Amino acid sequence: MNAPLPSQATAELPFYAPAGNEITLFEHAFKNRLPLLIKGPTGCGKTRFVAHMAARLGLPLHTVACHDDLTAADLVGRHLIEGGGTVWCDGPLTRAVRHGGLCYLDEVVEARKDTTVVLHPLADDRRILPIDRTGEVLEAPDDFMLVVSYNPGYQNLMKSLKPSTRQRFVALTFDFPAAEREEAILVGEADIDRDLARRLVGIGRAFRALKDRDLEEVASTRLLVYAATLIHAGLEPLAACRAALVEPLSDDAETVEALMEIVAATFGR
Repeated sequence: MNAPLPSQATAELPFYAPAGNEITLFEHAFKNRLPLLIKGPTGCGKTRFVAHMAARLGLPLHTVACHDDLTAADLVGRHLIEGGGTVWCDGPLTRAVRHGGLCYLDEVVEARKDTTVVLHPLADDRRILPIDRTGEVLEAPDDFMLVVSYNPGYQNLMKSLKPSTRQRFVALTFDFPAAEREEAILVGEADIDRDLARRLVGIGRAFRALKDRDLEEVASTRLLVYAATLIHAGLEPLAACRAALVEPLSDDAETVEALMEIVAATFGR
């Protein structure tokens, strides 16, 4: 059965407008103790989806924003000096394994290569986390789930998941929403009317048509929500779109003005 429409979403859950069967797939992965890989462009809803599912399943959420300097110790933990001695301090991955919950590694390919190796025994049928520094081998409880995400558009030979890592996960592919769903997201997130949502989505789609020609990155659903939020707060639409949609996408003055022409045409100025 399909997930509820945005207007039917449970009030206590972080707002999320489903695209298909991703909620059902996530629930089945959790029940069967399978790790999940989510692929998709920046700002398309991956992180919001994970937050929604953690709340939906009643799980604590441990989020790690991966970066170039992220080490295995940052995930697992390290000894810290305290009171003239050393004490062990769990990292977010260890806390999730030790106490249960959902551990989400956002943009996992940004982390150092040795970091992903730590995930291997957790992401197969062993579901264990060896901690060399303490000699522990933690077994993941039934209410632990590992979720990772990345943007395939940024992949290259230096930043990609090895096949030995990828094949430990079931996977979902996200993309920017269809127009009607994206309008529903803006209405639900920013409390704007449908006509304004339709105009903003039209701008976003026009900007996305420029991908790989005038823009390296395109207007994400996240940026559309920002623009809608500013307009709802009382900022004039052209100023809101410039701040939330145009300036974040380009530093080139000519490109900025060209994008603003699209915005001005949309709002009749």
